[in-house]
Amino acid sequence: MTLATMRTLQTGDDWIEEKEGGLARYYFELLRHLPATGTTAHGLVVGSPRIAESTGGTVVAFARPDAPILERLRSARKAALAQIDRGQIDLIAAHFALYALPIADRLRKVPTVVHFHGPWAGESGAEGAAKLNARFKQAVENVVYSRAKRFIVLSRSFQQELVRRYGVAEELIRVVPGGIDIERFNMTLSRAEARQRLGWPNDRPILLSIRRQVRRMGLEDLIHAAKLLVQQQPDLLLLLGGSGSISGELKSLIAELGLEDSVRLLGRIDDADLPTAYRAADMTIVPSQSLEGFGLITLESLAAGTPVYVTPVGGLPEIVQPFAPECVFSGTSSVEIASVLGEALRGARPVPTEDACRAYAANGYSWPHIAERVRHVYDEAMG
Repeated sequence: MTLATMRTLQTGDDWIEEKEGGLARYYFELLRHLPATGTTAHGLVVGSPRIAESTGGTVVAFARPDAPILERLRSARKAALAQIDRGQIDLIAAHFALYALPIADRLRKVPTVVHFHGPWAGESGAEGAAKLNARFKQAVENVVYSRAKRFIVLSRSFQQELVRRYGVAEELIRVVPGGIDIERFNMTLSRAEARQRLGWPNDRPILLSIRRQVRRMGLEDLIHAAKLLVQQQPDLLLLLGGSGSISGELKSLIAELGLEDSVRLLGRIDDADLPTAYRAADMTIVPSQSLEGFGLITLESLAAGTPVYVTPVGGLPEIVQPFAPECVFSGTSSVEIASVLGEALRGARPVPTEDACRAYAANGYSWPHIAERVRHVYDEAMG
């Protein structure tokens, strides 16, 4: 069925080419695939003027991310109203509450769908932010969420968060998981070829974790698990990709535990190298401790043919459990993580094959299918 053209304003946060993150990746891919559903998308983000150049003006930066907050909010309103007041927008899709706040007075006049990527206030609290900061963020979220006609969440776990934390009526929430660019991650390289391209050793088992390096991601526990694992398998290599507020602490912890030869911080992995990195690893690990709504890393790894092991937190088991329950840790502690990984490395626990990993990602999470599901929610909000 051919859907009528719908014109949307998509208010985001960062742009994937300038700052890593699951929200930025989701936003980028959604805007890339919506046009095939008859949905045009005008994107507003924080960033540099290069964004408009690289997207042909489809996405523009209304302010730099380091600009004073009031300047960002004024600029966000000005940029959004330039589209709304000309009658060029049928629906607003808000991906980040802060930058939807400046147009709160228009969110009831124009049908609005909130893409809930996680509790902004709750995440800040889990990462050590001051209580006043967290209360401000929750107030911003409450203002925006109270004006939405529909909500899209990535997992049942975050559906429960919306109901419990914000009092959103469950009947307004639709669960639509994130998607994956299957062709991009389904590489023809062998594991050995991928490692050669990246300069990684071919004679060591490699575990990979690509995460924003903040407190709730569980990276400290993963490093402690590596300490236990190298006692059984001295040639093990754990690679940690990404950056964040605790990167320095992680470096100190690695030195304190004497793991300099077994655990390495890679820093930010270039977006173009992500498929190769997943392909090069024997296993990908997602050790999150709290507030993990989806975990895009799981799909990226599976699409590359590499099994992914996850903690039983948030939406992570919703993705992995139906496919490979043996890849879900029993808990979040370093001992529980090391126990499962040790068994898998020794061959005492089944490990999904490359083909099975790829097939699972392709069958349920291709972006064209996900974009169609998002469009149907937009239609509900318009109705």
